[in-house]
Amino acid sequence: MKSDMEAEEFRAKARAWLATVARARPADDGWGTGDDSVAVFENWTEQQEREHTERIREWERVRFDHGWGALGWAPEFGGRDLPAYYEQLYRAEEAAFDVPRRTEIFPVTQQLVAPAVRIWGTPEQRKRWIPAMLRTDLLACQLFSETEAGSDLAAVRTRAVRDGDRWVLNGHKVWTSGARVASWGVAVCRTDPAVRKHAGITVFLVPMDAPGVSVRPIRQLTGGASFNEVYLDDVVVPDADRLGPVGEGWRVTLTVLAAERLDSGSLGLANADRALALARHLPRPLTGGEVDAAADLFVRALVQRLIGLRVTAALVAGREPGAEASVGKLYATETMRRTGDLVVRLLGPRVVADTGEWGTFAWTEHLLGAPGYRIAGGTDEIQRNILAERVLGLPREPSR
Repeated sequence: MKSDMEAEEFRAKARAWLATVARARPADDGWGTGDDSVAVFENWTEQQEREHTERIREWERVRFDHGWGALGWAPEFGGRDLPAYYEQLYRAEEAAFDVPRRTEIFPVTQQLVAPAVRIWGTPEQRKRWIPAMLRTDLLACQLFSETEAGSDLAAVRTRAVRDGDRWVLNGHKVWTSGARVASWGVAVCRTDPAVRKHAGITVFLVPMDAPGVSVRPIRQLTGGASFNEVYLDDVVVPDADRLGPVGEGWRVTLTVLAAERLDSGSLGLANADRALALARHLPRPLTGGEVDAAADLFVRALVQRLIGLRVTAALVAGREPGAEASVGKLYATETMRRTGDLVVRLLGPRVVADTGEWGTFAWTEHLLGAPGYRIAGGTDEIQRNILAERVLGLPREPSR
């Protein structure tokens, strides 16, 4: 009971503070007005991405400086040492206010990279990077995927060769979100090709403006370029920027991947809610099939939120969520697919004809972007393997 009272008091204080720094959203759902974007991957130019990133940073700094950022972190990092679920309580209150919508690089920095630094970093690295990342003075991207490695991240070929108290990196990374606006990149590199592949990996934090780092946008199906290729050509990194022990990079990488899958459980919920609002505001009665599809999506969104609560409960209990993270990721990608299916049912040809009508053609960004999340954050096939082998105890796939 006391915990419930404390949580309600926290929410009331959060609402009161938000009212002093942001404008409340309309009491109704605001249908037909404002931004109708439902993009999964933003379709911005580099300049637009930088401008929007700066707007978000300004808001994140206001939060941090007033004690509403880094809620679950220790005071030494600028936090309040609150239970993990308090961040979700705050987010629920913030949703009622008109604040900048965070892009992917922000949760990557604050919820994936900063925790990895806390676990694997030296005291100097923690002091140097964590507060700056939580305040978003520094932003970090993931230099993980490679064209040759596919879903097998341990097969990376980017090399890091030691040269005294520094390392020289050479390689090529792909599908890097936020590379154009990031300050640092977390690079997974092979440092010992003579040992088994999981043992010969080391992780580095690489300045994205270092000589030899070049970023090239990847044109995606939507026409935009949210992702990038990153080339590392004789990039010199001091040993002080190595994260974790030499050869222990696979364990460091797993720390980041686990956090990424936990964070992915809320994917697509905002668009599912928007699709249900579309069903309510459609200027005609729904058919029986449309009613069934809308009801199915409503239930799925509710179940997805309940899965998120299970993850939160595990964190509150001090337990590392296991299967919940993979289940949540799989469920989220299916919710995104069914959201698109419902929208196509409701709008028909209006979804592919840009007539200027609010909330119609904008859905093409969702329809073209949603399939990408079956790959992003760990492919659906990998999540199913995790559940099959680690939860159901099924035999592992034979090694080739």
